[in-house]
Amino acid sequence: MATPREHIEEIRKKKFSIGADALNPLTEDLHQAIKTLSAELYAKDVHFLMELIQNAEDNEYAEGVDPSLEFVITSRDITATGAPATLLVFNNEKGFSPENIESICSIGRSTKKGNRNRGYIGEKGIGFKSVFLITAHPYVFSNGYQIRFSEDPCVHCNLGYVVPEWVDTNPNFSDIKQLYGSGSASALPTTTLILPLKADKVQPVKQQLSSIHRELLLFLSKIKKLSVREDNGDPSLNTVSAIEIASETNFVTRKNIDAQSYTVHLSAEESSNAAENECSYYMWKQKFPVRQECRAEKRMEVDEWVITLAFPIGEHFHRGTSSPGVYAFLPTEMVTNFPFIIQADFLLASSRETILLDNIWNKGILDCVPTAFVNAFISLVRSVEDAPVSSLHRIFKFLPVQSSSYEALNVIRESIKAKLVEENVVQENF
Repeated sequence: MATPREHIEEIRKKKFSIGADALNPLTEDLHQAIKTLSAELYAKDVHFLMELIQNAEDNEYAEGVDPSLEFVITSRDITATGAPATLLVFNNEKGFSPENIESICSIGRSTKKGNRNRGYIGEKGIGFKSVFLITAHPYVFSNGYQIRFSEDPCVHCNLGYVVPEWVDTNPNFSDIKQLYGSGSASALPTTTLILPLKADKVQPVKQQLSSIHRELLLFLSKIKKLSVREDNGDPSLNTVSAIEIASETNFVTRKNIDAQSYTVHLSAEESSNAAENECSYYMWKQKFPVRQECRAEKRMEVDEWVITLAFPIGEHFHRGTSSPGVYAFLPTEMVTNFPFIIQADFLLASSRETILLDNIWNKGILDCVPTAFVNAFISLVRSVEDAPVSSLHRIFKFLPVQSSSYEALNVIRESIKAKLVEENVVQENF
């Protein structure tokens, strides 16, 4: 079996004709295609962050490991490339396999394709390429691989973005180890990404790190801890709002009508906020068969819609003035005005800000939400039948009384109302 370095040399020679007598005549066309795709993939810089979180959720973890993801932005020029700041990404996954390396050295060759039913949440197969929105030279250190990529065309094959280069001169690992885990003495995790930031991206990256939603972990099944920190020589210069989010799930479930109910507890430690840092959520997860007329090309292997509704027990757990009400595993930017969160495998707009409301797949999912809500609501009411009447007041706060700015969601609201009236749970004038 080839060593990591031998594997990289093989990719460079066989795939990109580096060291061969003649260049591949398609490399220039391929470079332009990748450059266009990378630039157009997302409308906003935020999505490199969502892609990295999504990739971490899709990674494999050793038994007994609590999957975690840590972002550290530092003013140190870790790679000695003149970068004004560096973003370090630490993930304690099993590490990059040779197949994973082949994938990031390609376009559209994701190792997750066709695995939607196995829980993979990645979408477009080029998630790693999104880091080029913020860095010209991403570095990957994982499982013995130590490589970097460049957005500039390689001098040997005139192709950028996907040509791996072995890194002989390592970045300062003593600095990196000092930054990992708040300076703890623990060894570095299996995978470390080093992203020297473009000068005009430092502030946007800091802003996005500061605005990570506290509820981010709510619908992720693997990642149990996510943290964001800033490191400056002078701590008074720190502008990123540090946060550490952890999730814990109570798997005591009630199963009926192909549904599960359980509780998720989120906790957060935030440097800039001494307010309430804990919140629990009553979760209702229900499966519905995919209707034939709603099938979508990107989800042909999926036969069941899985809809999860999250009801915050206590104050809504969010940063800022509003909180997303629709998730596709990770948050969209849709504020629904509903006192609960809707999660499903929605098809998203390329900007990732909203789901495609006119898409037949998404319409099929949304049609099932009222049934899921009514089942969840009745289950909640029955769970406090012997409790004081005051407990019911808390549950009735989950009713979507306020209208939404999205017409499709107002249809859901009206349908929920009709179903609850039909079940004699509420009167018609709620």
